[in-house]
Amino acid sequence: MREFTEPVVIRLSPELIDKAKEFAKQVVGTVNYRDSNQSNMQKIQNDHFISKLGEEAVRLVFERYDKTVVGPDYTIYSGKNKSWDEDLTIDSVGLAVKTQKKSAALRYGLSWIFQSSGYRTDPILTSLDAWVCFVECDDNSDYECKVFPPYQIKELTFKEPKLDYLKGKKRVVYADDL
Repeated sequence: MREFTEPVVIRLSPELIDKAKEFAKQVVGTVNYRDSNQSNMQKIQNDHFISKLGEEAVRLVFERYDKTVVGPDYTIYSGKNKSWDEDLTIDSVGLAVKTQKKSAALRYGLSWIFQSSGYRTDPILTSLDAWVCFVECDDNSDYECKVFPPYQIKELTFKEPKLDYLKGKKRVVYADDL
């Protein structure tokens, strides 16, 4: 899984950016994040958009290494049909993708959030051998993405979020700890 050891910068095509925007518009009406104190639909839509851009960037990096990549998934699922499956599969190995936009990184530090509350918890947190790739997406310009090498969950240091209202609901990996 570790085909690269340094971050790789990816420029996404306008077609991929438009595809991710359309996905985010369609999916926003099917989600419920009240347990995270998040009801701002514009923010939720933007989060899905940025996440899909990150998935596309990771896909492109692994395809550069001639890996077989399945995903990203653009299917719109409703309610209980939503999945916690990995975002991509690389040569039959699941890979989660976590993306943070650069504007947020400038405010809070470059970091990636995992859901961890009594209501919803990302199952990857209990799968110590699972793989995850982190991405920083520049939302201030052309959505250029910096893809960090993959890590297994057991290699990561999880900390509390900086925002008080997220404490106890989220776990965070900070870039400085990678």
